[in-house]
Amino acid sequence: MAARRATVYTVADRAGVSVATVSRVLASPQRVAEGTRERVLAAVAELDYVPHGAAQSLAAHRHAAHGLVLPELSGPYYAELLLGYESAVAERDESLIVSIASEQRDLDAALRRLAANVDGMVIMSAHRLAPHTLSAIRQRIPVLGLADGDDVGLESWRTANDESARSLAQHLADHGRTRALFVGDPDLATDIAERHAGFRSVFGDATEPIRTPLRERDGYEVAAAILDGTIRADALMCANDELAVAIVSALVDGGVAVGRDISIVGWDDIMAARFTRPALTTVRQPVVELGAGAARRMRAMIDAPGEPLAPAPTLATEIVVRDSCGAHP
Repeated sequence: MAARRATVYTVADRAGVSVATVSRVLASPQRVAEGTRERVLAAVAELDYVPHGAAQSLAAHRHAAHGLVLPELSGPYYAELLLGYESAVAERDESLIVSIASEQRDLDAALRRLAANVDGMVIMSAHRLAPHTLSAIRQRIPVLGLADGDDVGLESWRTANDESARSLAQHLADHGRTRALFVGDPDLATDIAERHAGFRSVFGDATEPIRTPLRERDGYEVAAAILDGTIRADALMCANDELAVAIVSALVDGGVAVGRDISIVGWDDIMAARFTRPALTTVRQPVVELGAGAARRMRAMIDAPGEPLAPAPTLATEIVVRDSCGAHP
C-alpha cells in the first residue's frame, strides 16, 4: 500500500503544536519562536510535507503561475534569462514568481512554500536543495532543471558547454599559451564544471582552478592577485564574461597589455564584452532563448503531467573571436 502523504495535521502532531502554528511557520517563520519553528521545520522535513496548493486554488487546481528559482539576480546574464522567461509566460497570460536562493535563510522551507502557489517550478542549481525536499516538491508539481539539474535526477534545459569549452581552451593553446588557469568554481553548477572539463581536456589537470564566485567584484580581486604576483599565468579562461570583463579592465588599468602579456577569454557574450578594450573573445550562448525555452518546456510539463515528452534539445553555443588573446595565429 502506498504511503499516505503528510498533511498539516500530521505535521502538527509530529511537532507537538497546533495546526495554526504550523501554518504560521510556513507563512511567516520569523513570527514564531525559534525553538517552535525548528520543531515544525524538522517535522516538515521528516514527513516530506509540501503545503497542498490545490486547496487554495479552485479553478482546476491551477494557479496559472510558474516558480523560477535562481542563485542570484545580479549581472546581465540573469537579466537576459529573466527577460526570456517572462516573455514566454506572458504568451499564456501566466504569472511568474521568482525566488532568489542567496536571499533565503532556509531555501528548502522557502521552496516548499513556493510549491504551494505555482503549477510548476524551474530551478537553477537544484543541488543546493536537500534530496528529500526536492523529492517532496516533485510529488506535487513538475520540476525542471535550468542550465543544470541532471546531477540530481532532473530533466535539464540547457546550452552546450563541452565542445565550445574545448575549442575555447584550444584557442588559447594555439596562441602559444602554456600557463593557463581556469577562473571560476566548478562546484557551483554543472555548466561551470563542464566548462572546466573542456579546459582540462586541453591543458590537463596539473593546475587547480581559481575558485571564485562569478561576479564582477570577484573578477577585480583576481586581477589584483595577478598584479601583485600572487597569481602567475599567461592565459585565463573565465567561467563567465562578468569575471572576464572585470579582469581585463583592471589589468589594463594596471599597465598589463592584455592580448600580448596575457590572453583572456570569457563566456556568455554579454554586451560589455564587445566594448571592453581589447574586445573580449568569448562564447555566445542564447541566454534569452534559454529562459524562454525553459518556460515553454515547463508549460508542456504542466499541461501533460507525468506524460513523456520529446527529449529536451541542447541549445547551441559558438565561439566569438575578438582581440583579448592577441593577434590571431
